[in-house]
This record gives sequence, structure tokens and C-alpha cells, in this order.
Amino acid sequence: MGNSDLEISRAAKLVPMAKLAEKLGFREDEVEPYGRFKAKIRLEAEKRLGPPKAKMVVVTAITPTPLGEGKTVTTVGLGQALRQIGVNSWTCIRQPSAGPVFGIKGGAAGGGKSQVVPMEDINLHLTGDIHAVAIAHNLLAAFVDNHLNKGNALRIDPEGIQWGRVVDVNDRALRKVLVGLGDDCGPIRHSHFDIAVASEVMAVLALASSPKDLRERLARMIVGFRDGADGKPVLATAGDLKCAGAMAALLREALRPNLMQDMEGGPAFVHCGPFGNIAHGNSSIVADRIAARLADVVVTEAGFGSDLGFEKFVHVKTAAGGIPANAAVLVCTCRALKAHSGLFKVRPGMPLDPLLENENLDALEKGIGNLGHHIRNVRGFGIPVVVAINRFPGDSDREIARVRKYALEQGATDAVESQVHSKGGAGGAELAKAVIKAAGEGRTAKPLFVPDAPVEEKIRAIAAKVYGAAGVNFSPEAKGRIKRLERLGLDRMAVCMAKTHLSTSHDPELKGAPEGFTIPVREIRISAGAGFLVPFCGDVSTMPGLPSHPAGERIDIDDDGNVTGLA
Repeated sequence: MGNSDLEISRAAKLVPMAKLAEKLGFREDEVEPYGRFKAKIRLEAEKRLGPPKAKMVVVTAITPTPLGEGKTVTTVGLGQALRQIGVNSWTCIRQPSAGPVFGIKGGAAGGGKSQVVPMEDINLHLTGDIHAVAIAHNLLAAFVDNHLNKGNALRIDPEGIQWGRVVDVNDRALRKVLVGLGDDCGPIRHSHFDIAVASEVMAVLALASSPKDLRERLARMIVGFRDGADGKPVLATAGDLKCAGAMAALLREALRPNLMQDMEGGPAFVHCGPFGNIAHGNSSIVADRIAARLADVVVTEAGFGSDLGFEKFVHVKTAAGGIPANAAVLVCTCRALKAHSGLFKVRPGMPLDPLLENENLDALEKGIGNLGHHIRNVRGFGIPVVVAINRFPGDSDREIARVRKYALEQGATDAVESQVHSKGGAGGAELAKAVIKAAGEGRTAKPLFVPDAPVEEKIRAIAAKVYGAAGVNFSPEAKGRIKRLERLGLDRMAVCMAKTHLSTSHDPELKGAPEGFTIPVREIRISAGAGFLVPFCGDVSTMPGLPSHPAGERIDIDDDGNVTGLA
């Protein structure tokens, strides 16, 4: 058995952060060190460095399976490969949540010879940004309950409060809770916990462009409804509760992006961590904007498949002030496409069917339509897409050739075998060349609708053009919320769809490229601070649960205090 990702990462020869930051062009007063190999970059650097000049390449993927397709590996490896062929490139990724780290995935900083390092730092606390998000979120929750307890001068409806609490672990027991049960703690009411990275605060942090913008967004966040002067319900916000300033103070440091390095000494920003299925799934705007002033190419990763993180990159992140995408890389694997055939049951932690790990052209043919769906998605936004075929040892040459031929038939600019996991940047040279060619076409991603289109029109457009749905069914609750949004003047906000990441539809059991289904929208939540509405499609949870054997069972420290067991 080969070395683990953790062992490989520790073999990297790291450049001290002070030296790396200086080499990259940062001034000493713009760098706040957190130990020897990580630092925060002050936002003043963006103003000094002038306008952005880089091409923006977004790494997305086919519909993920529990096998893992290597999207982060490809993101990091592509950054390394670009530098190996002489291109000044930066990598931007999200910080992993402790939920998946201790749940199913283990580490999430790349893998093999394409990682951001130190690997254990990224996966365990980093610089404390997620903790800051959780504290800020829970401070507002405490303000809400304190306000109710102290007379409720704003006349907030206790049963209409949508602001729960958060914690950054997978804990299904907290999905529904009662609060206010102790003496002098009331009123007693139903509430809930979300995982911290699903908090609107995290979405706001990733979309904020400055401390002022952060403060204003926090003030707009809605906690529930209250009685207006004329007796009609109006929104109750963090600003109304006079909590936004304290929240901004807690997040002041977290707004600054975290600078680290990859296995080959190249620069990487690791900043923010919103999930792609229940939030917008992209790293921060400020990280991309600073990197784009120093690089010729920025490689940034969007969560899950093109139907989630990539769609939201265009409709949410870019719309909020991010840099438009010039090209996309679509990561796939032969074994994942075989899994999309529906012929296999794939469960985390369970042995794989040998037919997934060995040549099976029949299964590949039955599942390959998922790749075509995602190619069409990216092309629908008007930019070129390069397919990265992340090769595993059991893949045959015939399988690789079939995937490449199919990808080109479906309109991919190129389809290239990638071996960055085993070879680092050297294993992605052909991919890097294909990406440079695609990004040089001079295109930018365009939204599927005008920004101020009504919410229902946006939902229907995404369902049809991105998911391939035949229609949308709005529940009575969702219809009522749309009418309320119209009365409040909020029905023209951006849309951030919440749905399963395991299918292009709302149903995780519909594999491949399903057609003819109807998307059910059961409710619509308002994230006014982030600037979007969240339609919930089907059964999707904002608080994941742990599996039967969590990854945390393997994580430990040795006698010298070194972390062990991170995959």
C-alpha cells in the first residue's frame, strides 16, 4: 500500500510564508502570519495591486458519487501544471468543514502529489474562520431569544423565527430542537441547528467585498417577521436587533483570505466554505480578486457538479462582484460514470464491486450520459469546457478513449487524461495546455436570465436548462412565500437552489442523465444578507448526519502530538 495523503503532504518542502508572500508581491504590512506556513492577506492589497488581469478558470465536475472524482485534486494539480509550463497561476479553494472531515470524506485539501499544505492545518481549524462564522451566527441567535425574553419590543413572532443555531459537525440529533425550556429562559419555541458552513453568515463572508459591505450585508439578514406600524407583518433583521456591528467585529479577521501553498510551492488561497448543495458552494470573492491581480490564470473550484456550484458561480458569485469565468474544467472518472449506470450500489466505506474497478464498457456506456449533461450545462453559459479524465489504476485504455471521444462529440473543447494525483504538476501538462487554449478564446460566462427576472421565472429556467426537468411543482407553502416576497419587494433577488448533489434532479436515486421529471419546490427561504432566495427542492437537509463508521474514528494523534488518520 502506498503512502497516505497525509504522509505525502508531510514530505513536501515548504517555503516559509514570509518568503513566499514577498516573492508573490505582497508588502510586509499586508501579511499577517499564522505560524510559519499560513497567513492572512489584508484587503488593502487589492487596492494597491491595480485591476485584475487573470483569466478565470472554474473547475467543476460530473454528478459526484461516494467514490470521489478528484475535483480538488484536479484544481490543485492544474495550478501546479500551469506553472510547470511557464504560466503564472494561482489556486483558490474552499476551507473544508469539520462535518465531512470527521464524517465521510476525511481530508479535503486535494490528494497525492496535488495538495495544498500543510494538509492537517487546512482540515483542522486553519485560522479559525469557520469558528468565527459560528460564533457570529450564534450571537445573533442569542440576541433573538434575549429580545423575546426581555419584552419583545419589536413584536417579533416567536413561531415565525427562521434563525436557528449552528455547529460545525454532522449531528442529526440537532435538526429539530426546543429552546427556552429552563426557568426564565422562555418563551419555549421550536428551533433548529444547521451545520456552520450552511449559515447565511458563511455565504455573506464569501460574497462580501469589503468590511463595509460585510457590515451592511449582516445588518440585512432576516431573523423572522414582526408586526409593523399598520399591523401588517414586516421583516425583522439583525440590524433591527442591533447585532450586526458585533457580528462584523467577530468576522473582521475572517474576511481576510488565507494564503497557503501547494506541494510544489505555488500560491493558494483557502478561504470560506459554503456547501454547494445548500449554499452557493464557492470560495470568496476577495480571494479571487486579489489572486487575479497577481496571476495570469486563476484556477478556482466550485462545489459539486455543474448543476450546483458552477451554476451558482455564474448566477450568485459573479453577480455579487466576482470575476466572470472564461473557461471551465469538468472532472470525471471512468468508475464514476460506470456508477451512474445505475447497475451498482455504491456505499461509503463498503468494498467496491470489482466491475467498477476493472474494464466494463457496457456500464460505462449506460452512465456516460451524465458527462454529456454537464458538458451541455457549461456550454449553455457560453464558455468552453475542457474535460479532465482523472485516471485511476483500474481504468483501461479503451475506457479512457471512449470517454474522450464522447466528450468531444458532446462539444467539449478538449478531453485530456489527468494523472496529477500520482505525478503532481507533471501529470497535468496536457490538461494545462488545453485549458490555456480554451481560456484564450476570449469568452465570459453569461447568466441564463436577466438579473431582475421574477423568482419563479428563475427557478423554472434553472430547472429546465440546468437540471433537464420537464417542469416545476410549487407547494402551497412555496406559492404563499412567493406572494409574500412580491409584497415585500424581494421577488427579484438572485436564486440559490438547494437540492441533492447526487443527481442532476432532486432525487438522489435518479442516476445518469434523467429526463421527464418534475422538480418539487417545497419552501423558499430568504437570505437577504447574501442577496439571494433559497428554494428547497425535494428532501435536502441543512444538518448532515454521521455514517455508521465516521471518518473521525480513524483520526488521532501520536505520542508526539502529530495528527494521524486524515485520509
